[in-house]
Amino acid sequence: MQQQLKPRTIILLTIPPLLWAGNVVVGRMINQMIPPITLNFFRWLIAFFILLPFSYQIFRRGSGIWQQGMRLSLLGLLGIGLYNTLQYIALQSSSPINVTLVGSSIPVWMMIVGAIFFSVRIRREQMIGASLSIAGVLIVLSHGELQQLLGLRLVFGDLLMICASIVWAFYSWLLLKTKEPARIRHQWAPFLSAQLAYGVLWSGLFSIGEWTGRDLHIQWNLNLVLAIAYVAIGPAVLAYKCWGDGVQQAGPNIAGFFTNLTPLFTAVLAGALLGEIPQLHHLIAFLFIVSGIAISSYQRRQPDSTSP
Repeated sequence: MQQQLKPRTIILLTIPPLLWAGNVVVGRMINQMIPPITLNFFRWLIAFFILLPFSYQIFRRGSGIWQQGMRLSLLGLLGIGLYNTLQYIALQSSSPINVTLVGSSIPVWMMIVGAIFFSVRIRREQMIGASLSIAGVLIVLSHGELQQLLGLRLVFGDLLMICASIVWAFYSWLLLKTKEPARIRHQWAPFLSAQLAYGVLWSGLFSIGEWTGRDLHIQWNLNLVLAIAYVAIGPAVLAYKCWGDGVQQAGPNIAGFFTNLTPLFTAVLAGALLGEIPQLHHLIAFLFIVSGIAISSYQRRQPDSTSP
């Protein structure tokens, strides 16, 4: 399939990084008010009920979309149950800027997963862009110090975000592997709800495990309620709708590079809301990432018959 990068596609793939940046900052702001896995469960449970009036028909007997139940269950596990859970846990020990910069390795994992599991050839331009993304990630992990890079010790949250990035790569590739892509594009609410039906179950099970044998509390207040409402409506419903449409139009390899916009949006929001001013090594890392985006943008304008 020829890869497309029309203005509408660019907009679709830019909206999710902006909303996800807000998700990371808000997640950090309330990390002392609610356990991270429980936050993920509430987020998607609310999103499920928001979408239900637009997608209740999928729960009727004979709904064709449920013929792909195994794949939908896997999508729910990866994109809803695991990815966001790992991200919220990562924010317990890592900063929003670090989390999103480490998440900038997603394009690399997109290519690796695509090549190994979906037989998609990696092109030279993609390799150059990926190398720059890796360099940016290494800079932020080492705080820009060569000595720390040589004896690199990752913060637990950084390791979790690397795992989350791999999970997201698998999720994005599986999004493309649908037997009825045109139908899915025009029925995004039922398709996302079908994922949520499984994803809420997965995240609910994870949440039960989080509370088992532990003395946890939720500090209910207006700020927490507003935060949960935001992460349910923006980064969940709206961002996943735009991401799903964008991946269908541009392909996972191209879409993956747009996730590199998240650190830029996060740095602005974190500075404004949390007072976490980006350091010099964050700027250097972001310059590497921007260079990777520029190279991948040049590649995106070329027809690619080998990509999905």
